Amino acid sequence: MTLTVRAMTLPETAEIIAYFHTATPEHLEMLGVDPTRLPQPTQWQRFYQQMFDLPAEQRGSLLVSWLDDDRFLGFSTADKIRIGQQANMHLHIVDASGRKQGIGAECVRQTIELYFQALDLKQLFCEPSAFNVAPNRTLQKAGFKYVKTHMTVPGPLNFHQAVNRWVIDRG
Repeated sequence: MTLTVRAMTLPETAEIIAYFHTATPEHLEMLGVDPTRLPQPTQWQRFYQQMFDLPAEQRGSLLVSWLDDDRFLGFSTADKIRIGQQANMHLHIVDASGRKQGIGAECVRQTIELYFQALDLKQLFCEPSAFNVAPNRTLQKAGFKYVKTHMTVPGPLNFHQAVNRWVIDRG
């Protein structure tokens, strides 16, 4: 296995769209995603096209691809970015056969370094659903520290839910 973690290309954004639009209702619920909040695929692709037309420093998010021997394995996104300060990350393994293999923790470790370097961060947060065991374990294995469990709407695709806040603080 050759693991590659790098900035996502525009064509790879189709993987994000397909991941959410082909997920079962049960999987979306486990992620805390409200299916009624998913943009239509063409609208979502237009959004990514417009985002990629901007210089990297003007985008509202940073997208990262995880590849296993050049096969798309998963992705991470960073949003709520405050350059030189903090950002929030999200993580997803798209192929269910790639889950529970320990690959996610290594992808997250490499992604952490990418985000800290590219965004000059002091803190990186992640807030997965409190009831989704896999990302919570992955974050702990990757070096995140547990902060608290609280109720929030973590992102534009999510419903109000209990999340665990995790942080890596290098400030």
